Amino acid sequence: MKIFVLGDDGDTSRKHSYVDDTEAALLNDRTNVIPMTSISTDTSIQEHSKKQKNTTVVNVLTTTNKSNQIRTEGREQWSEKLDFLLSIIGFAVDLANIWRFPYLCYKNGGGAFLIPYVLSVILGGMPLFYLELLLGQYYRQGAITCWKKICPLLAGIGWAVTIIAFYTDFYYNVVISWGLYYLFASFKRMLPWSGCNNPWNTKDCSTVNTRRDFMDNCTSYLNSTINSTGELLESNFIYENCSQQLTQLRIVSPAQEYFHLQVYRLKPERNLSLSNLGSINWENLACLGIIYIICYFSMWKGVKTSGKVVWFTALFPYFVLTILMVRGLFLNGSMKGIEYYIRPDLSKLNDAGVWVDAASQTFFSLGPGFGVLMAFASYNDFHHNVYRDAMITVAVNSITSFASGFVIFMFLGYMSEISGREIKDVAEQGSTLVFIVYPEAIATMPWAPLWAIFFFLMLLTLGLDSSFGGSEAIITALSDVFPVLRRHRELFVGVLFTFYFIIGIPSCTDAGVYFVELLQNYAAFYSIIIAVLFEAIAVSWLYGINRISEDVKEMLGSKPGKFWIITWCLAAPLFLGGIVLSGLIQHVAPNYGKLTDPYYHQYPDWSHLVGWMFALSSVIFIPVVAIYQLLMERGSLSTRFRLAITPWKEREKHVNPDIVISTNFIETHNTSDETN
Repeated sequence: MKIFVLGDDGDTSRKHSYVDDTEAALLNDRTNVIPMTSISTDTSIQEHSKKQKNTTVVNVLTTTNKSNQIRTEGREQWSEKLDFLLSIIGFAVDLANIWRFPYLCYKNGGGAFLIPYVLSVILGGMPLFYLELLLGQYYRQGAITCWKKICPLLAGIGWAVTIIAFYTDFYYNVVISWGLYYLFASFKRMLPWSGCNNPWNTKDCSTVNTRRDFMDNCTSYLNSTINSTGELLESNFIYENCSQQLTQLRIVSPAQEYFHLQVYRLKPERNLSLSNLGSINWENLACLGIIYIICYFSMWKGVKTSGKVVWFTALFPYFVLTILMVRGLFLNGSMKGIEYYIRPDLSKLNDAGVWVDAASQTFFSLGPGFGVLMAFASYNDFHHNVYRDAMITVAVNSITSFASGFVIFMFLGYMSEISGREIKDVAEQGSTLVFIVYPEAIATMPWAPLWAIFFFLMLLTLGLDSSFGGSEAIITALSDVFPVLRRHRELFVGVLFTFYFIIGIPSCTDAGVYFVELLQNYAAFYSIIIAVLFEAIAVSWLYGINRISEDVKEMLGSKPGKFWIITWCLAAPLFLGGIVLSGLIQHVAPNYGKLTDPYYHQYPDWSHLVGWMFALSSVIFIPVVAIYQLLMERGSLSTRFRLAITPWKEREKHVNPDIVISTNFIETHNTSDETN
């Protein structure tokens, strides 16, 4: 009996390998691997196969364990195509669309920033996003086993991206738990961050009305002084002088004190630090526990359950954004905020930092490289139109980023109007924007608790989508390496989230925010870009454009166009290399907050060393696995290298010359009957 693994047309064919006979002999001498295939649900192929005498179609997924013994089991698929689409949209559209893009657009030339941003999306983000979906759908495996099949030499990429996703979950779910904490606090008649009469408030606390009075009195005093002396000063100078005086007074808003003294306990007299995190904040810990319970029951049964949850978590944020946008239009100062947001300043395009910001925002917003897209796509039908879904997701992600900027800056314009300060002095990014500036603006509005509930529900759903994706990347990757985990998924997911919860305990202490910010700065930024740079090189230059083109044709019916080939080979690697180089050149050791902030904290030198160790501990798998793979091969160094970059399909053909590989299905023929 010979085994034939057929192409989509049902005809047997054999593809030639570039490895010569000597290398094939070396490979056969050290390799004894059983071919691995994936599920096929192509009914037309099955009908064709039934017409063949003594022909059997085997719809199975097979994986190997450490001893290369074959294990056969079915692979789960999405219940509906829209489940997959909403899952990748939910993963791509996350908190960064709300708290980072609007600020970058305002800072980098308003509407002019869209030029480098759109170019970055087209030349870098979109090709990488599409490429990872293609690889996941074709090989139908998680990141670890997928990269082992594509290029054994760089199989360490799979381990690297899985570990990076692991590290990211350490802090990302803590940030989501802050949103839950604020959501619970919003179910009160008076928002707790709206005034200065709470037990945690200090004498430095000042409401927005008090700060407005200070600015008005200061400007009036300076104007009267100028009039009496006959000096002529610009109003801008007067404002800057008063704003600087307000900053020097170190006046703190109620929202700042709520986050730093209630959600956390950063009282200056306690001298808290990374080496002295204080005691556990049990309310914080309870919120984190609830987040993991939600994640568990959304994911414990696989993509069939998480695919249904995203119908709410992926769509609800757009409902809230629409409501907030309509409400924002009627706020005083909203038009001023929009003007600041989109007013183009073309001179900013001469600044290289603007282009770097656009590239990094594109990359981290779409999220290629975390293994999430590969994991989600691996549960697709082999012939699913992943190209269409990729284009829809990229478009939705970019439009959402731009539209959310209108909502954010309407409220910042309103905040500027009621506080008497310029937008540049109230505009922030990151957690400061969504947990301090925005809540304070909401607290001054009529029906404030209602708007707060809407806003924090939106943050919660935005965060949960991305959290589902990161966790699924890890679960799928490890389950494909260790199939026993797939058979006991409920237990595995429970153990994983319990471990996350334990790791998150330091983040829920009095000074836990220092730990969260340190992980945010080091755990993923450089390491994920380096890993994806190796991904682009591995696919374009080692696996080869011809191979990936044939794979795409096998799945989608036609080869990718020249645009995709050029961007995969040239534009994407240059795009990623530029981000890495500029980031390293401009790198400044991070600290918590701004120097002028009352809660500014300078991290000790040892913490930066720990941070870099975190960053390197994931990408180190790429060279380590490459060296191991070269040592395991036989022959000269050049022979070892050529064997180590030989894809899985061609290595299998050297083991059994009578096999033709497809990841779609296996068809077996009884050759004795065929000859009769």
